[in-house]
Amino acid sequence: MAAMRTSRQATVRRRAVRRRRVLALLGVAALTVFAVAVVEPVFHHAVKEVVLPLRHEDIIRQQAHEKHLDPALVAGVIYTESRFRDQTSHAGAKGLMQLTPDTAKFVERLSGGSTFQVSDLSTPQVNIAYGTYYLRYLLDRYGDNEALALAAYNGGEGNVDRWVDAARRQGKALSIDAIPFGETRAYVRAVQSAKRQYRDNYAGELGL
Repeated sequence: MAAMRTSRQATVRRRAVRRRRVLALLGVAALTVFAVAVVEPVFHHAVKEVVLPLRHEDIIRQQAHEKHLDPALVAGVIYTESRFRDQTSHAGAKGLMQLTPDTAKFVERLSGGSTFQVSDLSTPQVNIAYGTYYLRYLLDRYGDNEALALAAYNGGEGNVDRWVDAARRQGKALSIDAIPFGETRAYVRAVQSAKRQYRDNYAGELGL
């Protein structure tokens, strides 16, 4: 009888140990699910901010609305030009939308301004306001042809005019593939790709 009692007690202890192990495993699994639910969105957001950053979305929305531009296009230009960092290029282009002082002064004349200083291009509000004004001007100039406007933003209006004239003489429309400057071809494609990504990933932030 004592041996049977001892055996039953041992069985009970083993079952209790198994139950505790199962409960511990369930607790670990629940904690893992909870941690993933909490951490994953934060991790995803952090990765997105590194891979596809967005800053000054309030200014982008405001200026895009005023200039009748797609906010995703403006964000795509800024990303391609500067990755949303205030910087000066080797060619002297400044700020988020990488405007040269000459282009900024041209925009000031077009817009009727009279107080611009080159140092203002380091201010996000001014830089995006001037950059979007110039982008709107280029879209108007090239009949809302986004590829031509972006090509002019990167390669200059004079070059784009020559390329368009050459294509017309051949009875063709200038396509992205026909742009002679490899850098400008790559730029147009990069901006249009970034535009799609900003539209897909930041529709709420950009008011789309």
